[in-house]
Amino acid sequence: MNSQSQLSRLRQRFSLRHSIRRRIMVIFIGLMACMLLAVWAINNFWLERYYVSQKQEVMEQAYLDINRVVMEQVQEGKSVSDIIEEEQRQEWENWIQDRKQSGFRENSSETPEEDASENSRKNSKKGKQEGPVGPEEKGLLGTIRTYGDHNNITTVLIDSYTGTILLRSDWETDFLARKVQQYVLGMDVDRSKVLKQGDNYVIEMNYDSRTNATYVESWGYFSDNKTLFIMSMPLDSIRESVGLSNRFITYAGLIVLVAGSILMYFATNQVTRPILKLASLSEQMSELNFDVSCDDSRQDEIGVLGRSMNTLSDKLKETIGALQEANQQLQHDIEEKTQIDEMRKEFIANVSHELKTPIALIQGYAEGLTEGMCEDEESRNYYCEVIMDEANKMNKMVKQLLTLTALEFGRDMPSIEPFDGAELIRDLVNSSSILLQQNEARVEIDVPEHLEVLGDEFKIEEVVTNYLTNALHHLDGERLIRIRAEIREETRQAVIRVFNTGNPIPEEDLPNLWTKFYKVDKARTRAYGGSGIGLSIVRAIMDAHHQDCGVANTDGGVEFWFTLAMAQKKEPSKADLQEEEQKGSL
Repeated sequence: MNSQSQLSRLRQRFSLRHSIRRRIMVIFIGLMACMLLAVWAINNFWLERYYVSQKQEVMEQAYLDINRVVMEQVQEGKSVSDIIEEEQRQEWENWIQDRKQSGFRENSSETPEEDASENSRKNSKKGKQEGPVGPEEKGLLGTIRTYGDHNNITTVLIDSYTGTILLRSDWETDFLARKVQQYVLGMDVDRSKVLKQGDNYVIEMNYDSRTNATYVESWGYFSDNKTLFIMSMPLDSIRESVGLSNRFITYAGLIVLVAGSILMYFATNQVTRPILKLASLSEQMSELNFDVSCDDSRQDEIGVLGRSMNTLSDKLKETIGALQEANQQLQHDIEEKTQIDEMRKEFIANVSHELKTPIALIQGYAEGLTEGMCEDEESRNYYCEVIMDEANKMNKMVKQLLTLTALEFGRDMPSIEPFDGAELIRDLVNSSSILLQQNEARVEIDVPEHLEVLGDEFKIEEVVTNYLTNALHHLDGERLIRIRAEIREETRQAVIRVFNTGNPIPEEDLPNLWTKFYKVDKARTRAYGGSGIGLSIVRAIMDAHHQDCGVANTDGGVEFWFTLAMAQKKEPSKADLQEEEQKGSL
């Protein structure tokens, strides 16, 4: 449903003027309209000119062909009237013979001259060849008839000496005869335009006010300088054709435009629909939703684009995942750096504070000695003892700081080996017996005889020492110190606890005990020379062992604890078994 709504929003967005479908439709309609306009303009402005130029060439070629036939006959001593009469008689005889061969009876009611003339006139008007006229006619009559039938040229031949019309191919012969006489006499004809002028002929375009029509006409003399001719060809047919063509193009163009627009709509819809789907998927990918994918079953360009988007989605997913991890690591590094910087500032401030008092004492007592303020030996010894005691405190704190710094920065990693934790605890208690007696402390040990654990024995010894020293300095009440160990079989861990009787620690101070230089009772800590670093060293050692440590208020006192991993039990060897058997027999 979410995908459908996104697709609907995209369709609404792309339904604007910038959509591909609309652009294609506009381009298609624009191209069709331009083509129609171009065809219309060509028909109106260039087709008639082209038609006139072609008619001019035809008119000129007609003159040249007719003049060539005339000159060939004139050179043989014949006149144009003789040529016409001879060809008409020959045509009639050929036609009669053809009729006989076809099984028709001769119709003798007409003279050959009348029949040929009438036949020629009919053929000129009908625009097709009948009677004696063949498909490839020769001679003067055949040439004139061919141009009349094929090119709609009306021809009139006149004897310039007598004014007799020698040949006519249209009922407009008399009008044309008078017209050519006007031309020869040099009388102006309205609305005439000379197209071409040769030595013996002129081709021009004239307007006939009688019929409101325009003609291309050629007039002049043949090379015999006796025969006058005029040929006329109408132009209105081409103008009518242009009008019909324009109307046809307009109607057909509108139909094609509408039909093409509908087809283009459905065609573009087939193209834009998968594009809209790809756009919807890309929008979801932009929202970092890489669970969507494109249909890659298509074998066209859209299918290629879909597969490319799927590949891009996978690579973006991997890249963004890597960037997120790198960002998290960078954020962690920044936080760690910030924390280290804050720790450094706090460390400098705490060290400065912790060293300020012993340095001031050492400086004060040293000045007293140099100025001779203690004259007796006992006072001088006291001054020297104070200086040495403060110097030892400073030395101890510096060593602790060095140890803590090495642990925090990983420069003093523990050496994990199995050792006997019970033996370590008993040895520490025995070595601290004098200190315990001085503090009137009573120690109870509840540890198994053998406690095999894994760890750095020397660093674990420092942990137990710090716990034991901290317990001695905060003893009260029964002045009891209890050290015990318990085994967690489910986790294979040993929990070592150091309890001392005394006042409980405020709950709000418990989380801060592991912070460097933190002191719950500063006066008391100062009395026994504590620096607030011991428990920080404990936490750093246990973190290096990947184990836990903690503190809790219990009934009658405070209990500190830490954990160690249990060592694997070793199978007793045959020698050990034999030794135990011997001990048992004794």
